[in-house]
Amino acid sequence: MRLSTKSRFAVTAMIDIALQGNAGPISLADIGMRHKISVSYLEQLFSRLRQSGLVESTRGPGGGYSLSRSSESISVADIIGAIEVHPHAPGKGEKAFPGQAGSGEWMTQELWAALNAKMVEHMQSISLRHLASEQRAKGVKIEARPAKRGVYSAPKSKPVYTTAPNSVFALGRSLLGSR
Repeated sequence: MRLSTKSRFAVTAMIDIALQGNAGPISLADIGMRHKISVSYLEQLFSRLRQSGLVESTRGPGGGYSLSRSSESISVADIIGAIEVHPHAPGKGEKAFPGQAGSGEWMTQELWAALNAKMVEHMQSISLRHLASEQRAKGVKIEARPAKRGVYSAPKSKPVYTTAPNSVFALGRSLLGSR
């Protein structure tokens, strides 16, 4: 299993969603702003996470992504497995290392396979809930932004009242009256 920047960002974004709890769908723009990840990059990651059944998407104003199941049932291995593309495993009759007979790589193949199995086993033992609770214990709090509800959701501005004269005549009267 490969560990890349994609995997790291995906785990970070999933922890962000888990920290929100049941606050509703979280927009990718909010996640990107908090963790300095571009929205287009997050869209690629969340496309794979959604295809793997780890997140659900909600469209429209106030939409975003939420976990498709409990954070306890999602492991780090699930997240990384959804993001990383696994290379083609050799099929029947194919050599594990074509064109490299005599290079000696076959001698360490079992070692790397065993290390990979241990790494996958360890990542399967770490749940998303565990990672989120570790962040809460460190004092990390993510403030939920209010959901946007339609086009006219902007607060109305209050009128501005001034005591300044509103015409040349009023200005003249105010200047004559101040002597």
